[in-house]
Amino acid sequence: MRKYMWANALVASAAIAIAGCGGDDLNNGGPHHVSDISVPNVKAGVNFSFDIGVVLGSRYYFTDRNNASLDQIDIPSKAFVKLIQGSGPLAFTGLGPGPNSQAGPDGATPVGNLIYAGDVNSVKVVDPSAGVVTSKITVSATGVRADEGCVDSVHGIFMISSPEETPPFATFINTATQTVIAKVTFTDSAGQPTAGLEACRYDAAGDNFYVNVDGSTANPHGELVKLPGAAIRAIPNGGTQNYTTLAGVAMYSEGNCDPTGLALGPGSDIAVGCREGTTGAPLLMQILNRSNGALVASLNAGGGDQLEYDAPTNRYYNAASRWTSSGNASTNGACSAASPCTPVLTIVDAGNRRVVTRLNTGNNAHSVAVDPATGLIFVPYSSATSPAGCPGCAANGFVNGGVSVFAAR
Repeated sequence: MRKYMWANALVASAAIAIAGCGGDDLNNGGPHHVSDISVPNVKAGVNFSFDIGVVLGSRYYFTDRNNASLDQIDIPSKAFVKLIQGSGPLAFTGLGPGPNSQAGPDGATPVGNLIYAGDVNSVKVVDPSAGVVTSKITVSATGVRADEGCVDSVHGIFMISSPEETPPFATFINTATQTVIAKVTFTDSAGQPTAGLEACRYDAAGDNFYVNVDGSTANPHGELVKLPGAAIRAIPNGGTQNYTTLAGVAMYSEGNCDPTGLALGPGSDIAVGCREGTTGAPLLMQILNRSNGALVASLNAGGGDQLEYDAPTNRYYNAASRWTSSGNASTNGACSAASPCTPVLTIVDAGNRRVVTRLNTGNNAHSVAVDPATGLIFVPYSSATSPAGCPGCAANGFVNGGVSVFAAR
């Protein structure tokens, strides 16, 4: 039986309590575990390399490097449907010969009735209803990935970041023609390449793209950059411009954060998931005012990667794969046998900006997606023993790897 953790809604700290065996017995109709879904070729001992997940219609999709695929799960039946794999030039890279920077697919973003998936040197366009990869949009030729993206559906522009390029850059794509219309490079005001790029979001109300920058000279542990949509559209077709020269650009410090996930919350809130690399630093989730960058809340709720906001529950969901029992970063922020992590799904009330609960998840469970229609939450995870650093995963019932399903209410 699984063991689950919970935290009182009035406590925004690292303190957590064991709710006992049997996650489905979590009382009062609160967030709880529902089931697990197996994934082809993922089993005990396998290091399952996955990335971002999304909901489109009645299906959940997530990127799967082990199978070089976009995986499809039916939400009503909570059943695995298929591996969507391209072939020839439309094939996903898969695990590749080296690190994640040379592997794919990576980010996944719904664009109309399609899904755009970042891959090495390119964006792959998937028709999920047909279950096929239909086209490829080339963004570079350097052998590193295009990672996470976001879409301005008002003007039909998709943004995707290439964090490992020198300097890092973002590519902007016309979603009607599936062609590159502009690039924005990230060399900071001191003339140095930024440390990389993480998640991005488009805010239609303000006509701004927001992106987490891993670090700059002025903000070495992260900054939130606001890229005005009008400035992006003003770049001559096919042109390149540096972010510091865009009209109306703004850079907001994120403190000692090392940012990852990003989510637009209610009102003017924007939530930043931090995954601190400083040993012993508090694992934070920062909530900023996206109009002026002011910090409005700082919660001990970080250590994750993908961060999502669900309007029906008015809550944030943080896949905190690097959470620890102390609520502070493990050695250099990485999980290991000597400095273990205790992965959790952290749920935060977006109204009062406080932690609602933390539920145990499986090893390296850094991806999360919420279906607003059913309130089901999908969290992929790796096997208990690989990668190293989660000694409690097997005891909590997360052994083989796959996808955990939780209920938001």
